[in-house]
Amino acid sequence: MVNTKPKIKKLYYSIGEVSEITGLKAYVLRYWETEFKQISPPKNRAGNRTYRQKDINLIQDIKDLLYEQQYTIEGARKILGRKDGREKKRSNKYLSNDQKVVLSKIRDELKEILLVINE
Repeated sequence: MVNTKPKIKKLYYSIGEVSEITGLKAYVLRYWETEFKQISPPKNRAGNRTYRQKDINLIQDIKDLLYEQQYTIEGARKILGRKDGREKKRSNKYLSNDQKVVLSKIRDELKEILLVINE
């Protein structure tokens, strides 16, 4: 897997650096700017895109939705639209299998509690 954390923490990254960090080609990043309104890196005086860490995180989320979870661009747009205005859900892909099992059990127990409460 491509390293998603930059080696040197900076305020702004060039499109080439973001391309290297995310494992995506620059033309894909430019295309996604046209498809996802949430990606809008400001440009410097020379007209070059300047990405921030939050832009990189969003690009990683989109990459996960499109490539790993197999959403269409429209589907990914809807998912991201639901996240606007709310705190973003964290992906389960960074959890161990044991953690996923524990969370699943907790979720099931909470559902059972809701059923009891709603009776």
